[in-house]
Amino acid sequence: MNLMPSRYDREAVTFMWKELEQIGVEPLTTAEAVEAAVNQKSGTTLLVVNSVCGCAAGMARPGVALALQNQVIPDRLATVFAGVDMEATQRARELMPEVKPSSPSVFLFKDGKLVHAVHRHDIEGRHPQDVADSLQAAFNEHCERKGPSVAPEVLMKVFNLKESPACGTSFEKDQ
Repeated sequence: MNLMPSRYDREAVTFMWKELEQIGVEPLTTAEAVEAAVNQKSGTTLLVVNSVCGCAAGMARPGVALALQNQVIPDRLATVFAGVDMEATQRARELMPEVKPSSPSVFLFKDGKLVHAVHRHDIEGRHPQDVADSLQAAFNEHCERKGPSVAPEVLMKVFNLKESPACGTSFEKDQ
């Protein structure tokens, strides 16, 4: 049970979880769940620190979704929600004392050690494909699980994407 009060109404941000959950990312709501996911002694774990801000909606979550279309992806996919699951987010940040807290942000752990970080300043003002490129390079170096996390059709439906003949998907939302 979370003892720290949320800054945001859990019901109001549910859809922000659902975007990630529908592409295979597990919401972690307790400090214990974060500890179990991140401290795995073998394999890889992706941890997304989700947020209500515009760069989470427009760049981070879509960038993670695109990255998870890669041929190799992390073994475990998890997220904490800053401002909602306070204890889970705090525990995630405690496990990375060398990293300045920011949200949104995305981290890749291998064998329980941080091997790649995408901070808010790496996300803000960039295109989702930039975020995906950074993550996919890390996945290619550190991961072995066969991707993608979901079929491209699922990704397109979750993020309300249009198909683009040039690259397969487009992050321009239907008007």
